[in-house]
Amino acid sequence: MATDVIVVGAGPTGLMLACELALAGVRPLVVERRPEPQRDSRALTLHPRSVELLDMRGLAPRFLAAGTTVPGWHFAGLRTRLDFAALDSRHAYTLFIAQARTEALLAERAGELGVEILRGHETVDVRQDSDGVEVDVRASHGRRTLRAAYAVGCDGGRSLVRTAAGIGFPGTDETLTGVLGDFATVDRDDPGLKRAQAKGVLVAPLEDGFTRLVYLDPARMRVPSGEPVTLEEFRTSLTGLCGSDCGVDGPRWLSRFGNASRLAERYRAGRILLAGDAAHIHFPAAGQGLNTGLQDAANLGWRLAAEISGWAPPGLLDGYDAERRPVGAAVVENTEVQTLLAELTLVPQYERPAAALRTMLDEFLRTPEINRNLAARVSALGTAYPARRPDADPLEGRRMPDIGLTVAGSSATRVYELTGRGRFVLLKLTEGDEALPPAVEAGWGGRVEAVTVTGWEHHPELAGVSEVLVRPDGHVAWTSRTGESSERTRALTAWAGTPGAAARD
Repeated sequence: MATDVIVVGAGPTGLMLACELALAGVRPLVVERRPEPQRDSRALTLHPRSVELLDMRGLAPRFLAAGTTVPGWHFAGLRTRLDFAALDSRHAYTLFIAQARTEALLAERAGELGVEILRGHETVDVRQDSDGVEVDVRASHGRRTLRAAYAVGCDGGRSLVRTAAGIGFPGTDETLTGVLGDFATVDRDDPGLKRAQAKGVLVAPLEDGFTRLVYLDPARMRVPSGEPVTLEEFRTSLTGLCGSDCGVDGPRWLSRFGNASRLAERYRAGRILLAGDAAHIHFPAAGQGLNTGLQDAANLGWRLAAEISGWAPPGLLDGYDAERRPVGAAVVENTEVQTLLAELTLVPQYERPAAALRTMLDEFLRTPEINRNLAARVSALGTAYPARRPDADPLEGRRMPDIGLTVAGSSATRVYELTGRGRFVLLKLTEGDEALPPAVEAGWGGRVEAVTVTGWEHHPELAGVSEVLVRPDGHVAWTSRTGESSERTRALTAWAGTPGAAARD
């Protein structure tokens, strides 16, 4: 079977993208250099918007069953927590779930959708021409060349795909490193453990009985990330921080990580695109990296599928870079701020003013409006894309809330339950045009699902709105307050292509 898209990298971003592409009817192939799924998990959290994206595809129950919900989150480890519950979401929490588990669940879904994953295949070169992309891979049985219409680099911060495409990766080099360790044994009764947490050491129980500890050691924070971590170093650092090594033993994984921050100059070069860490890297402050990658994949998948299927309107695929690169830049920026706040407390000459600054910021976060604004940024619930027109409705580009609805002639539902097939969804209040669904199906069948509903008229954000076109990634493409059919046709054509256009079989 021919391949439409080669996805390089079977991490969360690559697997999410493959699922989105397959759901849209195109044929992805995932190539991964590791022969087996990754066991160790650098990331441990899914934020509200990521859980919402999974909910839109009917996957949230699987992830919720495998993780633990945590109310709110933090910014730079400040004592005043970010209040996710103040945000308008059914998933206003952090889901504590190991990256390896996230990957396993996404791989399971990819298998259900018929996605092939070639493990133990290292990508060694990528080339493109006017008709497609060639990807050279090396495996235990030799080297071969794969061909597809497009390739997407989801292959991490050292992305070979990005380098081969000639995309620059400017930013700042590493100046600070932290250390993490997953241990079979930690003395929970050791008073030093509480002292360690007071000193900013993260102590997190993992699902398999191991415990993760993460710290910044002032005496070792300039050690390059490439230098291996030893158990002796870990114990010495803990003792220096809190007077005890907390009984850590039986390490499964010890790792050092740095604060290099970089953003790809562009997310697309012809038929080659980037997503996840291949497009942006930063210090893992507030656990935003994996989440940003999943959201990249959700934005890119439907656009790329539309291009391959032959109905994409002009500029649709370029909209990926236009929308997601600014988001990547904002995440890099806020993680740099958080890293600086942490670093200043470890430098003796800045320790006192840094403590005063953190106290001041804690006070600011007690102001509901400030807390809600920052919570919306970190959770990504506040992500809004620029509207296409200067006179666009204020809702356009914003995330569509998952409000309860009643489908005409049917039972109660909610917005995200209507998005499971990854298509545009046109919602119309039942007043007036009862012929809307068949009319839309006749022009945009297979691309847009039109549903007449009741139930949103009392939602504050949607007061006065008669129609909403929801994009496959859950953002608002267009709204109407007049119900004029000519406006609807223009909006559908701008987003879902020419009516009646033949998509490929």
